[in-house]
Amino acid sequence: MKALKHLNKYLFKYKFRLLLGVLFVIISNIFALYPAQIIRETFNLVESKLSGTKIDSTSYLGDLFQNLSFGKAVLAFGTIVFGLAIAKGIFTFFMRQTIIIMSRLIEFDLKNEIFNHFQHLDTSFYKENNTGDIMNRISDDVTKVRMYVGPGIMYTVNLVCLFAMVIPVMFSINVKLTLYSLTPLPILSIIIYYVSNRINKQSERVQSKLSDITTLSQETYSGIRMLKSYVKENYFISKLFKENEQYRSNSMNLVRTNAVFFPVMMLLIGLSTIFTIYVGGMEYIAGNITIGNILEFVFYINMLTWPVTAIGWVTSIVQRAAASQTRINEFLSTPTKIKNPTTETFDLKGNIKFKDVSFTYPESGITAIKNVSFEIKSGETFAIVGKTGSGKSSIINLILRNYDVNNGEVLIDDNNIDAINLNQLRENIGFVPQEVFLFSDTIENNIAFGYKNGLPDENIIHDAAKNAAIFNSIIEFPNKFKTKLGERGITLSGGQKQRVSIARAIIKAPKILIFDDCLSAVDTETEDIILNNLERVMKNKTSLIVSHRVSSVKNADKILVIDNGEIIEEGTHQSLIELEKVYYKMYQQQLLELKEEKVK
Repeated sequence: MKALKHLNKYLFKYKFRLLLGVLFVIISNIFALYPAQIIRETFNLVESKLSGTKIDSTSYLGDLFQNLSFGKAVLAFGTIVFGLAIAKGIFTFFMRQTIIIMSRLIEFDLKNEIFNHFQHLDTSFYKENNTGDIMNRISDDVTKVRMYVGPGIMYTVNLVCLFAMVIPVMFSINVKLTLYSLTPLPILSIIIYYVSNRINKQSERVQSKLSDITTLSQETYSGIRMLKSYVKENYFISKLFKENEQYRSNSMNLVRTNAVFFPVMMLLIGLSTIFTIYVGGMEYIAGNITIGNILEFVFYINMLTWPVTAIGWVTSIVQRAAASQTRINEFLSTPTKIKNPTTETFDLKGNIKFKDVSFTYPESGITAIKNVSFEIKSGETFAIVGKTGSGKSSIINLILRNYDVNNGEVLIDDNNIDAINLNQLRENIGFVPQEVFLFSDTIENNIAFGYKNGLPDENIIHDAAKNAAIFNSIIEFPNKFKTKLGERGITLSGGQKQRVSIARAIIKAPKILIFDDCLSAVDTETEDIILNNLERVMKNKTSLIVSHRVSSVKNADKILVIDNGEIIEEGTHQSLIELEKVYYKMYQQQLLELKEEKVK
């Protein structure tokens, strides 16, 4: 249960609800205790009426019943039991309203804690962990933890209170009868001790396999178009069937453990009743107790039946919660590698400088950049070209500080990027990624997502769309800017998604605008329109264009050619052409490809 210590802070936060719930448990059990004593006195009264003798009674109720006629006594008995049942029901309702609602509040807080922590974790975390597993921690695992802080605690407190109230009363009546009736309970405790470890291990396997199923399902739904294109439906059906079969097997093992566990508990509890009747009968013959005492003991045993039975259920809940909280703690204990060092604001100019920067991806160990040095001056349009895997996107990741460098320095306005306000830096960068992500929302809201201050005016959205050369395409839709996109923008073509993403970056009015090979899906004519518009929009602001197409970067103030993580050429378009090396060959090859396309 060490993992569950993480929840103590929430139990302390809602301590008043918890304490009030415990109070209601005690009160409800007090009202549950008295009916047994009324039953004792009632049957003693019946016995006295049948035998014609007066039985000594030490209770007020006994004296009251003795002085009433038989009919009135039974009526009084029924009325009191009915009133006690209503009182118990009322306080049981209050008990659930405090403890169960407390568990829901803790569930709410825990989900927020996990989600907030996920938001602050760096990019490498999401590369090392799959989406399905991350989602499972915040959904199914949290639900199992809630069962511990809700029903688990409630039934445990109920058990302790009942034992604290009932056992002393039983001992005060007859020690021998109490010892015999409670004999099976220690055996039950020993069984629970050994079975709990088995339940814990089986619960961990069930949870782990459920994460695998969630991941597989999420990937299948996200990649359904690719799946259908390759006619792999049956393959994935078979794959999911195997995962479900393993999950079923693990779950059935857990069910079988519980299936054996609960009947054994019921058997031991049944033995308690048998011992009570047998030993109670012997004690009655010996004249040590009354008939009412035997029935009172049976009532007490029945009162203890559900709490003792619940021991196994609560044990299962606690073990599952411990397994789930262990998994949650693994993520919550994952440190945030990229931290915002300060909240101080600064006036971003847009100067970017790399000084002997080397970088290796921590999750793969691949060295992406080797001793790279360059400078982008404020208001300059800077371009980086190179083949796939040359390190272009890695440079962008370092500028956005998605990762920290291994060696060298990245300077923003001559300040080390590690020392400046990270949130403010990112707020002033308009980033258009290579892999476009659009939300399942309207086109209008997807563009407005980049706006800094609330919802922008409709004209601002339209201007951003025009500058991204997507306005004419949008107004052709029946609902225009109100058009609802499918998951990840599936409603739009690749080029349209890229241009919506560009509009989202433009509307931000950033000091620095970064394009990560985001014009690959648009034709050269549209590309020229977008670049000309951007030249006007980003006047006196810093622009960084990363591409493998020379046509996208030829008008840049400075071009960097990178290969295998190293700078091999740099200069203007004209100077690199005159150099007649790598850039020149790329340019000639792309011109040839363009001519061939026109011929076709």
